[in-house]
Amino acid sequence: MQEAVGLLDSISEFCRRANMAESTFGRRAVNDGKFVARLRDGARITPETLERVSEFLITQGVTAPSSPPELMRLMRVTPAAGASAVAPMPAKDAPSRNFRFFDNRQKYLLFVNTCSEKETIAQRVGLELQHLHPSPPALRVFDAGMGDGTVLTRVMREMHRRFPTLPFYVVGKEISLEDTRLSLEKMADRFYEHPATVLVVTNMYYTEAPWLTPKALSAATSLVWHEVALSGSTAAEFSDQITALEPLLGKVWQAKHSAKTGNPIYERPVALVIYRDDFRFLMHDVIPQQGRARADYDLVIASQPYRARIPVELKASRVIAPLTRGLRPGGRLLGIHSFGHDPALEIVRKVWPEENPFTTSRHDILRTVRAELGREARHYNFNAYADQRAVFRYDMHTLPTEIADSIGTSTLFAAWNAAVYVAQIDDERLADVVGTRKYLDATREVLQAHGQLWFLDESYVISRKRG
Repeated sequence: MQEAVGLLDSISEFCRRANMAESTFGRRAVNDGKFVARLRDGARITPETLERVSEFLITQGVTAPSSPPELMRLMRVTPAAGASAVAPMPAKDAPSRNFRFFDNRQKYLLFVNTCSEKETIAQRVGLELQHLHPSPPALRVFDAGMGDGTVLTRVMREMHRRFPTLPFYVVGKEISLEDTRLSLEKMADRFYEHPATVLVVTNMYYTEAPWLTPKALSAATSLVWHEVALSGSTAAEFSDQITALEPLLGKVWQAKHSAKTGNPIYERPVALVIYRDDFRFLMHDVIPQQGRARADYDLVIASQPYRARIPVELKASRVIAPLTRGLRPGGRLLGIHSFGHDPALEIVRKVWPEENPFTTSRHDILRTVRAELGREARHYNFNAYADQRAVFRYDMHTLPTEIADSIGTSTLFAAWNAAVYVAQIDDERLADVVGTRKYLDATREVLQAHGQLWFLDESYVISRKRG
């Protein structure tokens, strides 16, 4: 379809040909039966919503327009010469609903600081370490989404406790400049406690990051490969040198939005390689070289690496299958995503009764990855495990006195934010309810019924056979 074609026109034509009601289309594509009616009333959509609609249409053999008139303007992230990193938008386009929900820093930071998910996930990852049998020259770990570095630093502490004398090779993928900074801030202590560490941080795609090699020729020729050999022997000295990298990061860690999906993608691929200079000789065979890096990981951490609502085929082909191919014989991939069936989802369903964001189970993921790998699948074990082992809980931090007959507004807001963040409710629908007290009443009812708020994640393991 041509760029000028509207999304509403595309949907209407598809529904006519498929003999499908527009309300059915809305429920199947974005879990909102009124979606098409809103478009007819002049509503505009976020890039995330366009991505969901496009992916549904693709599964039906139809291509949606990549830049329809209904699409909200994207926020600019690539600065012009002499301009600030984020250019202000005109006042009429300024509301926060123009952000893709999952990339809204305020909602993200409120969630991670009020809930124990990252700590609980780190504990779950730690259980996998007992199954690893690393071989020289290093224990190799890949984190498929560092975030603010909380999970990775906790895992590295547990790695040091279990393997205090082994060299570590750790690669972390992260597209966000802010999260990259937060992660690096936590690493000085890791280099002090475990000096035989090589840390690589990259913004490459899942199909590239394990090998630190861009696939496209244009990306490969623009690759920024930067090595930092930390001098000194104290965490304070390491911290100073890592902090001094911020001007470089601000220059090279630029992102832009995909014209097709609205997802953030890199402008230039970057591989930042950090190690201690006094261990350079010992780590010679561990430090990666540009163009000669290898994957072969003992452990791949894939914690919340995809959005819940995208088709399982995309989760498998674009994320989990490429990461699986990066395992060495005996290596293990631990996948984690939201499970639902918890009080948080009860809150969401009191506002949107038919909401069901968690449509892909671990069994669906493993079955689809197996099909995606084809003949390669015979080299791997796919472990869904029973719920007792696979499903685990994390909580929102509250005091018992905070959830009583009268619950404070701040607690209600934090609980609501956490519930809709995990359920990945887009800003368009949020805007329809936050002007009323319905969402606060729903949150209060659930908190009082359960006495607290908790969430469930589920995990699965893909391991590569040794033989």
